[in-house]
Amino acid sequence: MSHPYGSFSAQGTYTRHNKYGDRAESSQSGGSRVEHTGRTRGRGQGHPPWLKGRNIGLYYRDKARGKTKRMENRVIKLPLCVQEKIESVLENSIEYYDSLYNNDAYAKHTNSKLEKKYVHIHDSQFKRKFLNIVSGNIQEKLAKALLVESRLERDSDLDDMLLKEYKAKQSLQEYEKMMKFRIKLPSYEKRSEILELLEENQVVVISGETGCGKTTQVAQFILDDQIEQGNGSTTRIICTQPRRISAISVAERVAAERVEKLGKSVGFEIRLEKVLPRNRGSILFCTTGMLLQFLQGDPALKEFSHIILDEIHERSTESDFILALLKLIIPRRPDMKVLLMSATLNSERFSEYYNGCPIIHIPGFVYPVEEFYLEDILKFTGFKFPEVAPLPQNYKKYTKKYKEVQQKRDEFHDVIDPHIRQLIAEASAIIKKYARQEIDQLRNPHSEMMSLELIEELIRYICRANGPGAILVFLPGMMDIIKLHRMMLDSERYPQSQYVIYPLHSRMPTIDQKAIFKEPPQGVRKIIIATSIAETSITIEDVVYVVDSGKTKFSKFDVQKNIQTLEPEWVSLANAQQRKGRAGRVKPGVCYHLYSRGREMTFDKYPLPEMLRTRLEEVILQIKILQLGKSKAFLSSVMDPPNVKAIDLSLELLRSLNALDNDENLTPLGYHLAQLPLDPRTGKMIIWGALFSCVEPVFAIAASLSFKDAFYCPLGKEEEARQRKLELNLNEFSDHIALSEALMRFEYMYKRGNAGSFCWEYFLSFNTLKLLSEMKSQFAQHLCKMKFMETDNPSDINANKNSKNATLVKAIVCAVMYPNIAVVRRVTKTGTLAWTPEDGSVAIHPSSVNNKIKDLPSPYITYFTKQRSTAIYLHVTTCVTATILLFAAPNMIIKKGEGNYSVGITTSDTVACDSRTAQLIQKLQEQFNNILEYKTTHPGIVSWNSYEGDLLNAIIELVCQKDEEMGFSDSDVRKGVDNEYDDA
Repeated sequence: MSHPYGSFSAQGTYTRHNKYGDRAESSQSGGSRVEHTGRTRGRGQGHPPWLKGRNIGLYYRDKARGKTKRMENRVIKLPLCVQEKIESVLENSIEYYDSLYNNDAYAKHTNSKLEKKYVHIHDSQFKRKFLNIVSGNIQEKLAKALLVESRLERDSDLDDMLLKEYKAKQSLQEYEKMMKFRIKLPSYEKRSEILELLEENQVVVISGETGCGKTTQVAQFILDDQIEQGNGSTTRIICTQPRRISAISVAERVAAERVEKLGKSVGFEIRLEKVLPRNRGSILFCTTGMLLQFLQGDPALKEFSHIILDEIHERSTESDFILALLKLIIPRRPDMKVLLMSATLNSERFSEYYNGCPIIHIPGFVYPVEEFYLEDILKFTGFKFPEVAPLPQNYKKYTKKYKEVQQKRDEFHDVIDPHIRQLIAEASAIIKKYARQEIDQLRNPHSEMMSLELIEELIRYICRANGPGAILVFLPGMMDIIKLHRMMLDSERYPQSQYVIYPLHSRMPTIDQKAIFKEPPQGVRKIIIATSIAETSITIEDVVYVVDSGKTKFSKFDVQKNIQTLEPEWVSLANAQQRKGRAGRVKPGVCYHLYSRGREMTFDKYPLPEMLRTRLEEVILQIKILQLGKSKAFLSSVMDPPNVKAIDLSLELLRSLNALDNDENLTPLGYHLAQLPLDPRTGKMIIWGALFSCVEPVFAIAASLSFKDAFYCPLGKEEEARQRKLELNLNEFSDHIALSEALMRFEYMYKRGNAGSFCWEYFLSFNTLKLLSEMKSQFAQHLCKMKFMETDNPSDINANKNSKNATLVKAIVCAVMYPNIAVVRRVTKTGTLAWTPEDGSVAIHPSSVNNKIKDLPSPYITYFTKQRSTAIYLHVTTCVTATILLFAAPNMIIKKGEGNYSVGITTSDTVACDSRTAQLIQKLQEQFNNILEYKTTHPGIVSWNSYEGDLLNAIIELVCQKDEEMGFSDSDVRKGVDNEYDDA
């Protein structure tokens, strides 16, 4: 998988500013505009020290002229044999497209603007379905859907059969036993009231406290009541859950209570996994995402009589989206009933949103839960945090860095100092509750930085000092779970004969998630380390002790800076209450909060709705596939409308991906992307991977980007971990290649039983890699269903003809990530600095293989995300050549320059190109767009023995061109690049 790749031919156009804010001088280079700073005081070598006054300026002028001269000699020019091959392929395209696109006759009989736009594409079932979607609207779609006969037409014989079955079941001893348990639940006392309200109203909000049983009981109340009334054949209930594990575990519990196996009156459906119930007289549990998919095929939801949305207080983007959508459907379906189920959190807002619909409250049933806070935990464990180091000397007072650190410390003391004074006052008035060392530890700013060491000490304290019962630990993210899990196993204090430890995360395989519900043998304590997935919906019956880290990870989108962040934050009071409620289900419980009572007073009441803190590309694609009109108009109707600028940024990205056209209509590619459970960029990536027959590496990269990469960096071994990652990078200057290679080697080792040692040697997470491997299989299943692959096997030989071509893989990554392009400026002792049109100076993240690399073969890099923390960092980067950029950049514009052509690759960057080369690349790009449009409109695998194969092979040859093959050597580039950046 080693393909050396060429370097770029001419510097991209950009404006540089030095540290004094001076604008750069500029010069012209072969039609390509090149700009550079005119001052380097305090940077690198600078000018010779003996120069004074005007001579300093003349030194830099001559240096700039020399640099410009070198730049003029660097022009991309394809070898003659490659040019002739591309020309031959392009000539064949005319005849090829004539045989495919011959609908001129049809064009005369249509007045539709959209139909005329796609008239050149052959008629097909897909084309008819696609045009129906992009040309319609939700009201027309609902009207058509209501004309179709529903499967829920009354069947008197089936009504009688379901009633007899229900009455026969009531005499079963096991059913009677289950009913005795159900009758004790608080929700059962409200059964009649719930059914009466539902009879009189189309929408009802059910507010229930922890342990009330609403999730398992309400759907059963409705089903049993309808069967008793002789309406079993017209009853089909769908109940949504926010997570996969919730849908499965609740379905299994409800089936058990009905003394059935899954697949009779109860079933579930989640992505790529399902056990469906009978079509009538049934309950289907599914994720909110699945309900959105059902809406695509059944916009009026005619297949269902009752819609139950559970856990809506979590305010996920999907649930808020469905709430808005149901407001459009309800008036057209007066026979359909909707129940909105929430924890006792702000349920009035949901009632207001649905025009004041009634609310019914169900009290909870939990044993008392004793709460302890950080000050108590420090007393129990005697734990000591690291001492706070003074601010480094290079943090000069009043600098931005100094102010940021000082502001954080001031905020901490503003919260903790009054709380400590309160603790001391209470102690002196009653008894000395907390010792001096506990107070001192509470004053330490490190006390609010999550400490896995403290959590492990607390777990040991619980095991040592308290009675039997499972321990549930809440941590912010997957990596925290993995680290604590490893720490506990390495400590050898938790032998398998006495402890069983389960990690729990929403991305884990279903079979691993379900294991947490098993009761351990007598004398064995169960410890679950989980994210917020365990806050709601799932109930682990034997949990007695909860350890609440007080932190959760929220993805946030900074609209002003167009930057995504994902950092641990304090939970809301609502989250903390949910976590506490996980204890005390079977007997009195204990909750340990790893924050002070003073900090708790600063928590927000409720978490910020997800739609206000994330990018909106996936939401917009759903708006389009469901024919809901313009994005801004629909999103203004949700409970908490997102920022208009956030919508504009997402629309802009979707247009750049060719998922939407300029009129905000869905394109054929956008239609496919809307079907995939991925963000549009990674969705486009796997489709291109299938088209270019390099499925394995591209799927590996897409899985890593849509979840997370498997690399971790242990303290004290940072350099060793970096060297291992560099090894997996295969000298390709690409984090994406390193991600792909890590997963492929893991899969190879896994089959041979050596995966554990491989992960240990290369600082990789076994659990994460196992999950990524399963995600690859899921991608293959989706693309096989969409007809872009012959089989659902990602290792299929026909889908991997070009999988060893690393340069092609990087080209696909670049094309999908565009316009995420940066230009490397210089390498310093602390890292590599780059430049982007939007932000100016940025830095490559220290975790990237391209950080601190002085001999990058090209100054151009593509990156996955840009996040702000101590600086603006580019994450997951790949160094790419100008030929890759020329092909990847959409809407390439050619301008006549001084003897050559300058070709635009970003909003402000150009490269110098031989005129014939520029025109060939542009035409090749146009033809690729044509074939891409045809393949997305007529889904199918690529025929490599036809023009399709010739075109794709020509593209592969183009992006894989080496420097010397294009008429300039690596040494020429080094003179132009190294001097420019290293001198700075």
